[in-house]
Amino acid sequence: MRGAKPFAIVPASSPVREPLDPPEWLSSDARDEWNRVAPILIEERRTLTVTDIASLANYCVAVGRAAEAERIIARDGMIVVTKTGPKKHPAVAISSDAMTQARLLAGELGLTPVSRSRPSVRSDSGADNGPGLFDLDL
Repeated sequence: MRGAKPFAIVPASSPVREPLDPPEWLSSDARDEWNRVAPILIEERRTLTVTDIASLANYCVAVGRAAEAERIIARDGMIVVTKTGPKKHPAVAISSDAMTQARLLAGELGLTPVSRSRPSVRSDSGADNGPGLFDLDL
């Protein structure tokens, strides 16, 4: 087998250690979510890695998109009248899709109660806690 062997891979080997500014292209709502969640993942939980930054940005975009769609729905209502009759406002589908994406990404980032209750893959101490799955002599 070529490349890194599974037993040599260190989970979360590229942790983000410093506060991150939100990407400039985020909407105001997405930026607010970044500023709320990023410090929790970086400073409090210490679970964000370099490879997770794109997922965090996507999560924030989804939250921002859902918030914007909900404001549109609050302003215009859930039903719009067209030439062919009443129809569901397009923002309803946008909100639903964004909420689904936000929920899925929140689970990936450990931001939901269920995802936080799962056993952690890595230990906080970084100490070896005995033989791992790939250390077995077969």
